[in-house]
Amino acid sequence: MDASGDDDATLMLAYARGELSAFDALYARHRGALYRFLLRSARDPALAEELFQETWSRVVAARARYTPQAKFSTWLLQIAHNLLIDSYRRKRPMADGEAAEQALDNLPAPGHEQPEHVLSDFERRRRLQRAIESLPDEQRAAVLLRLEHDLSVEEIAEVTGVGRETAKSRLRYAMNRLREQLAE
Repeated sequence: MDASGDDDATLMLAYARGELSAFDALYARHRGALYRFLLRSARDPALAEELFQETWSRVVAARARYTPQAKFSTWLLQIAHNLLIDSYRRKRPMADGEAAEQALDNLPAPGHEQPEHVLSDFERRRRLQRAIESLPDEQRAAVLLRLEHDLSVEEIAEVTGVGRETAKSRLRYAMNRLREQLAE
């Protein structure tokens, strides 16, 4: 575990003992990354804000039971991810595999640039962002956890509550789709 991970665990344990300033430090350190993860995963600012608040509420409620078995950031993202999945289950009708594939086929494809047109950094980032947004939920979560939070496959598996091979597979499929979309 790195030094900031140790520091986070120390802060969370201090908060569990009643030191409110420790929570303030954790919140200040992790609020931006947590909100970005939720916003990019949910793609709905209102839902992201709701899940952001609920995640921190869960941290507060779990303070007495907290044990530093993983990095604090991994634990925090796992709470957020689970809340996100719960919100998907509540709000979205479940489609069978064929209906899901058909829905994905009907998504609009990003516009194609001319080969001779040189893309600016902004345009390349925007194309990557659109490509990530077009990924299925599980693959998008794996990519965001990897690219934005630099989590290992094992940590992604822990956050998303799946086996290592499933997380590795989701990441591999997502990266292949991104390469294909960005090559167009």
